[in-house]
Amino acid sequence: MTVIVTDTGFAPDGWNENFTPLAEATNETEVLDVPSDTDPADLKDRLESLRMVRVDFPSFADGRGFTIARQLRLMGYKGHLRARGHVIADQYAMARRAGFDEVEINDDLAERQPEDQWLDRADWQAHDYQSRLRG
Repeated sequence: MTVIVTDTGFAPDGWNENFTPLAEATNETEVLDVPSDTDPADLKDRLESLRMVRVDFPSFADGRGFTIARQLRLMGYKGHLRARGHVIADQYAMARRAGFDEVEINDDLAERQPEDQWLDRADWQAHDYQSRLRG
């Protein structure tokens, strides 16, 4: 099972559609699963038709997913963006700043890092270093 993390805490996964792996995607694909080594530019022509993109994080030390999210948003992607895998609570604010709407974690990680640890980072807009420097 998985847990969805948002700014309001833990929730069950309410997404009922299947994700299509990037390697199997067609021009009609609307719900896409992309690996961490994806070049966001390869998705440019599909952005308007995609409703959901889920980006894989194979390790908490692999930050390429943050770059993918940021680039997709800069290219104009307006759909739903989900980080999946080994994202830890300490990275939640960065995930939100990069453009993710939510994070999908497994039950084991949710048990090791309970909801309160994620909620401590849910005020992600107010606690970035740039805002503190300007303030």
